[in-house]
Amino acid sequence: MNIALLGYGKMGKAIEEIALQKGHNIILRIHDQNLDELTTANLQQADVAIEFTSPQSAVHNILLCFGSGVPVVCGTTGWLKEMEMVQQKCKELGGTFLYASNFSIGVNIFFELNKKLAELMKHQVNYNVSMEEIHHTEKKDAPSGTAITLAEEIIKISQQKNKWVNHFSDVPNELSITSKRIDPAAGTHSVKYSSDVDDIEIIHTAHNRKGFAAGAVLAAEFIFNKKGVFSMKDVLNF
Repeated sequence: MNIALLGYGKMGKAIEEIALQKGHNIILRIHDQNLDELTTANLQQADVAIEFTSPQSAVHNILLCFGSGVPVVCGTTGWLKEMEMVQQKCKELGGTFLYASNFSIGVNIFFELNKKLAELMKHQVNYNVSMEEIHHTEKKDAPSGTAITLAEEIIKISQQKNKWVNHFSDVPNELSITSKRIDPAAGTHSVKYSSDVDDIEIIHTAHNRKGFAAGAVLAAEFIFNKKGVFSMKDVLNF
């Protein structure tokens, strides 16, 4: 495939490395210094675009891909209030879109474990659930998109929690997410159920960005020649 990389920071470069190893071509690399090259004509040279930029530019970039007829995989977090509009635009324009808060296969398995544990714990009123996420200091948003996904899945199932907050809270209905920024952490997420007698905790720790990059390339391969709105559940057949 010919791939356009929208965002050429650490993640973009990790994606490039994996894509080239798998025999794909990178035909466009967009970064802060060449934004003028992000045009419909240039995008249309690509079979798929992979978008990892910032919350401020993600929606514009996604809509530009739709308008250019180019399938787009997006891993940028922090813009999800506009997700419903973006998905609707994709359908209206007959586009192709796949968003994930995290492309790592391990994290997507962790998402499924989180939901299963939440189901098992929903009647256990003596346990309080809380979360922690740790990332590098260049991470622009807090809590992470992965943490929000985990929290929202718990809230859907829990009979005690109906909102998450990004600080410690002892309010019974609030799910506390503690965000830490420590270099060179690639990403750690933990979900803990605590009671007076014991703790139950699940943890995912990324060792580097290769898992995220490999998953993003896998997602790009999956949406090639497809139409519609997809997720990593479709890619991994969960």
